[in-house]
Amino acid sequence: MAREDDAMPDIADVTMVEVLRAVADPIRLRIVQTLADGRAHGKCGTHWDFGVHKSTMTHHFRTLRQAGLTRTVVAGRTHTVELRRDELDARFPGLIDALTTGTG
Repeated sequence: MAREDDAMPDIADVTMVEVLRAVADPIRLRIVQTLADGRAHGKCGTHWDFGVHKSTMTHHFRTLRQAGLTRTVVAGRTHTVELRRDELDARFPGLIDALTTGTG
């Protein structure tokens, strides 16, 4: 059963302020940049080795999801996270490209 804090907002309710607030943290920006490859990534893995505790990564994933940037897909015990790229590109054209190109 999904908890209320696991819900992602409808894309119509996603605001630019919340998106920018979420990616203002360097780790969350790096997560978005990693997810920009279009693939779903497991929540565990060396690609998330940012030198912080697992609980801190959980906080970052939750913040991105609640801001509307990502979705978490649960299949049994496996959790993957993916960027809501198509929806975000439609709502904020060019934003994801701006966040994921360049050196940040």
